[in-house]
Amino acid sequence: MPTYVTLLEYTEQGISTVESSPDRVEAHKDLVADLGGEFVDFYVTMGQYDGVAIAEFPDDETAAEYALILGKGGNVRTETLRGFNEGEFREIVEDIS
Repeated sequence: MPTYVTLLEYTEQGISTVESSPDRVEAHKDLVADLGGEFVDFYVTMGQYDGVAIAEFPDDETAAEYALILGKGGNVRTETLRGFNEGEFREIVEDIS
């Protein structure tokens, strides 16, 4: 399954209830599973983004649905990136002439 890296930034609502964030991470894991994906990992980060979620989804449409659902909750803004692991990267580069 394709891998997606989602960068998370707290909204005012999200930071005002930050103590609930661990529970929201658990709900996030359930959401990924409900959408047919696989949760890989979650990190709280310092810098421009407050967190990074890594998950696998069957396709781009499912990853987009996931990001929209997270945004609709009002606690975070998201930026989602399609990630390619090293093996996938090597295959892509092999096709470059």
